[in-house]
Amino acid sequence: MGAIGMIRIKAGVPRGRRPRTNPRPTRRALDLGLPTVWGAVAVGYRFGCPLAEQHGLGARIVTSAVFFAVGTGLILHVRRALLRELRQARMVAGAAQSVLLRPPPPRLAGLSLAAAQLSADRGASIGGDLYEAVATEYGVRVVMGDVRGHGLSAIGTVAAVLGSFREAAHDEPELGRVLGRLDRALARHLRERARAEHPAVGAQDPDSPVAEEFVTLLLLEIAGDGELRVINCGHPWPYVLSGARVEPLSTADPLPPLGPFPLPSDLAATDCGHLHPDESLVLYTDGAEDARDARGRFFPLREALEKSVRDRPVSPQAILRTVFTALLHHANGRPTDDIALLVLHNERRHQRAPLGARGTARATPAQPQSTNCLEWPLL
Repeated sequence: MGAIGMIRIKAGVPRGRRPRTNPRPTRRALDLGLPTVWGAVAVGYRFGCPLAEQHGLGARIVTSAVFFAVGTGLILHVRRALLRELRQARMVAGAAQSVLLRPPPPRLAGLSLAAAQLSADRGASIGGDLYEAVATEYGVRVVMGDVRGHGLSAIGTVAAVLGSFREAAHDEPELGRVLGRLDRALARHLRERARAEHPAVGAQDPDSPVAEEFVTLLLLEIAGDGELRVINCGHPWPYVLSGARVEPLSTADPLPPLGPFPLPSDLAATDCGHLHPDESLVLYTDGAEDARDARGRFFPLREALEKSVRDRPVSPQAILRTVFTALLHHANGRPTDDIALLVLHNERRHQRAPLGARGTARATPAQPQSTNCLEWPLL
């Protein structure tokens, strides 16, 4: 992702109200004037004060105290200026990151949602994990992905994939075509990065780290009647929480990740049954299961989810709170990879038929249910 430039906000000034004075010129004058004043005090004392010319013990103590005070004042002034610049940089970075990986709405088409993300890079709000949920005429569509690597270096790829999903999810009627759009957007992004890193090479250099970059991705569609359709490209399968039971949504072999391998010509979504009322779906990145403790043991995500459903009522926020508390305790507060979790809870009491573009029932061809997917009876 390119450098973030200056953000300008234009606003009109109401009539009868004088515009506020810009404090920046005054602040800049202080930034330049205070060090000059401190320096002038030190120079004036050294060459203008008779006490500074004496060599007695008392004169030396006074001289040392004066220069110590001047040095302390300069250090405090520089520290204050650096802290102010750091706060401004964090505000700009936080605004940009919240736009890129925006939090999902608390409710979306009868589903309650909650998401949390933890970057492995200290001081970063986002990293190589991505997620998004949007309500479309085809149902609620969700993406969860994990870019190779972690931290700030993967943000450009996250932006390319998420930007493509936010458009394709509304435009394409089939999940396979949405995935095709994401794959082409990722390929364009990698080509542009390769040209930027190797300007003398027209095509992507096979020895470049960009050529080895990939994205694991999970595309999910929840129709109005709770029907689940999924395309998995090398990503961990989500967990379904039904009552006190926690089971993976599927055990089928996923497709290869996006990037190094071409997609198959026949991209059909897998029918994974229904998400019934009061059931939850937990999507996550592999950093959650790969987190290790001091003895090298992996984090038991499934056990943490089982613990989270013991308390009633179950809510996405409570599930995230329980899982992240246990995960940070397990990893001693220092995970080595980016971690993201997205929880969807079905609050629909009466399932409705999915609607098409003109508000009519969308006809979907009957497909055999995969034997690797789970569908529990309505409790």
